[in-house]
Amino acid sequence: MVRIGIVGIGFMGRIHYLASQKLANAKVVAVCSRDRAKLAGDWTETRGNFGPEPGQVDLTGVKTYETLNAMLADPDIDLIDVCNPTDQHPTTAIAALKAGKHVLVEKAISLQPEQADEMLAAAKSAGKMLMVAHVLPFFPEFRYAATAIRGGEYGRLMGAHFKRVISKPDWSADIGDASKTGGPAIDLHIHDTHFIGLACGVPKAVFSSGVVDPSGAVTYLTTQYLYSPGGPSVTCSSGAVSMPGRSFVHGFEIYLEKATLLYDSGGPALTLLTADGKSVHPEVEGGGDPLAAFTSEIQTAVDAVAAGRESDLLSAKLARDALVLCYRECQSVKTGGVVPV
Repeated sequence: MVRIGIVGIGFMGRIHYLASQKLANAKVVAVCSRDRAKLAGDWTETRGNFGPEPGQVDLTGVKTYETLNAMLADPDIDLIDVCNPTDQHPTTAIAALKAGKHVLVEKAISLQPEQADEMLAAAKSAGKMLMVAHVLPFFPEFRYAATAIRGGEYGRLMGAHFKRVISKPDWSADIGDASKTGGPAIDLHIHDTHFIGLACGVPKAVFSSGVVDPSGAVTYLTTQYLYSPGGPSVTCSSGAVSMPGRSFVHGFEIYLEKATLLYDSGGPALTLLTADGKSVHPEVEGGGDPLAAFTSEIQTAVDAVAAGRESDLLSAKLARDALVLCYRECQSVKTGGVVPV
């Protein structure tokens, strides 16, 4: 049994807690928050942009801690699930690793690549796992796409376009604060750069155009990912510029030698077009339940701890590379030039 302690009971902390209720061979045994009301089970102020309505939570049998140090001193916790704001990820994760705990940290791994490097070094020094919770590969349509690209069943990847566009987030003060999240080009777009790195490979350079707000944060961009000659032609558009009438949409068009994959969260189901002219909607597990992907993600971390072997889906190195990609794209937006990765 892998015993989990969750740090930070905001929106994502609540989502991780709810998703963890369906884990096999693991359970949440402790939560940590500075808010005493949350430790008493009042989670009504943890609203986000998906999932069930927040409310009261029965924490009977779950230990509650007001400080991180107190939680880390608990010998009955194996895995620390870091769900506090991104600017706090490095200090929280490093402290947990030094305390001898395995760590799963919500994306983004950190606000700066240098901080991510420090986290990776701390994990190596401690001999513990540092895993990063990038949930996109666990959504059924994206899981299917990654398998199709990496497995080679339909030949090599020739090209792809990804999109992720939301309305301006307003469900908490932190989520709209670029100094704590990095803004949409980091906090939102890193889903895409991680998935592209995982499925298509990390590119050699990027060329981006976009919109910069008065604070200097990039709020929308379109990027061309530049690989070696003969590599795939991959692009992505992402940002927080949509009107509230369509608060979220993501999807892709993926062109393989022997198949085309189409998906739009606001439109038809995942579609597979094959060379014989057929068009089918592949059956995928977990569709329709946004918590299912998070359960699968956390289960993967649990299984890694139990087996003593990390999953590439939760690779901290890939999460660090995804963060670097975001910053290189922002640099390209602001300079108008091609930026090496």
